[in-house]
Amino acid sequence: MGQQSDRPDAQHRRPPGVSDETIAALGKLSEALECVERARGHLYSLHQLIGHADLMLDDAVEQFHAAGHHQIAERIATELRGRNVIAGRWTFQIVEDFDDGYHAVFREVDQHARDELVGGRRHLYEAEMKERRRSRGRPGHEARPVSGG
Repeated sequence: MGQQSDRPDAQHRRPPGVSDETIAALGKLSEALECVERARGHLYSLHQLIGHADLMLDDAVEQFHAAGHHQIAERIATELRGRNVIAGRWTFQIVEDFDDGYHAVFREVDQHARDELVGGRRHLYEAEMKERRRSRGRPGHEARPVSGG
């Protein structure tokens, strides 16, 4: 393996003149964005689970009617099935508001900080951590993927 291939690629190397403090701050911002991305995934899970539960209520209504419990069936059909999860909103509206608002702004701020400070490069904090932690020259510890021949 050549000397050059045992280094991170250019997109994972710190530009000249960028301080440790800047790399740490960008790393913290990236970590926070990753948390928001995980929360977004949970929000989509909520969206799908609530939607599935609402569709299951059709069967519950039918089964309560079949069992002769018409008042319970009607209460489910009129008070619960199709109900807003939050005032005026089904979960798709919550997801859209989140995506178009908080999530979009968070991603834009993260991108702007990286563009302005390190030419848009991502995961520099992690790339430098990898360099500190890997055992150079050992299989499975390469700086980057080895090109196939």
